[in-house]
Amino acid sequence: MKIFLSLLMIFSAFGAYAAQIIRGPYIEDPTQSTMVLRWETDEPTPAWLEYGPAPRCNQILKVNPEGTEHKAILYGLVPNQEFCYRLYVYNAARDGVQAPVEGHFKTLYSAERKEVHFLAFGNTAQTPLTEEEMAKQTENGLPPVPPKELLAEQMAQKDADFVIHTGDLTYSGLNADADSEFFIPFKDVLAKTPLFIAIGANEYGPERDNRDSKSFVRANYSRFHDMSWSNATPKYYSFDTANARFIFLDANAAYGAVWAPNIDPKSAQYKWLQSTLAGAGEKWKIVVVNAPMYSTGQKGPANEAAANFVPLFERYGVDLVLQGAEANYERTFPMYKDEPNTRGVTYVTLGGGGATPTRRAGSDRSTARFVSAYHYADVRITDRKLTMTVYSETGKQLDKVELYN
Repeated sequence: MKIFLSLLMIFSAFGAYAAQIIRGPYIEDPTQSTMVLRWETDEPTPAWLEYGPAPRCNQILKVNPEGTEHKAILYGLVPNQEFCYRLYVYNAARDGVQAPVEGHFKTLYSAERKEVHFLAFGNTAQTPLTEEEMAKQTENGLPPVPPKELLAEQMAQKDADFVIHTGDLTYSGLNADADSEFFIPFKDVLAKTPLFIAIGANEYGPERDNRDSKSFVRANYSRFHDMSWSNATPKYYSFDTANARFIFLDANAAYGAVWAPNIDPKSAQYKWLQSTLAGAGEKWKIVVVNAPMYSTGQKGPANEAAANFVPLFERYGVDLVLQGAEANYERTFPMYKDEPNTRGVTYVTLGGGGATPTRRAGSDRSTARFVSAYHYADVRITDRKLTMTVYSETGKQLDKVELYN
């Protein structure tokens, strides 16, 4: 196979046109022993992968059948390990391949490891630069680069284990907008950092309150993403890595999404959440949900979701809740029974990944920090200490907080 690939590389010089990779590659669904790699091409083509422990990439996989949407499941991996990959696709003349697209990733960690490093952001809906923002960029001697691209450049420089998205990948929810609003700006991040998504209201579409919208999520979201730990995939799921359990919820029923899973105490999601929290033991418990439990932003809290889920968070000792929906950054004090309390849960809204930042709509005793700015969070867990540092698109530190388990 290696000889075959070498010959294809030689022949590729004679191909006048090449099948282009127009989306990805992007990495999802990591476990301790598997990983999913996905990409799209502009023409139907088979593909070949070389992958393995970095830097060798010594295993070969041919990806069939020919098509434009490609998915490779990499098996036989081991935990706590960095892997590399090289992706080849035919040229249009089918007498060679392009130079490979290269990347790397990390598998999830085994329980004895006590360190985790991840990035978190959300609400990457497209928003053009305002005249004021363009003028500010010019004054600072910077080209009028969209803030989203500046965020992506910073995030790509981080050697994170994975990245979390708090939902609302695009404004419309349409796959037709996903390249320009998400996959292209964050291409370098997604090629090397496994992605986890908390499905947002936008993913259910603009007519999510209409029962005729049933196929929208499947056609525009589920078809292109793998979040596979739950029977309700991709709606809600969990995974463990090192000494932490991450739990992703779908509270979009609170936003009128008729095909979102129910969130009342009799629902399957509620019972699953209770069981998943109860079984976490002494691990860090980090919940990710698009609908905010606490918010002083323009949308405000998702009260129905908060009434159902917050008591469970408090009962089972959730350490941190990462939220989306709003186009701002907000962190609460640790909250317990709706009051600041050191034994409570810290809620952080991360919604400045591309949408124009919005201002605060009101005040609340829960708020410890509010910033109207583009941003992402860099989070590190070291044994019983969690440190979250939040940066703007220019690299300015907006907030820093330390939590202890």
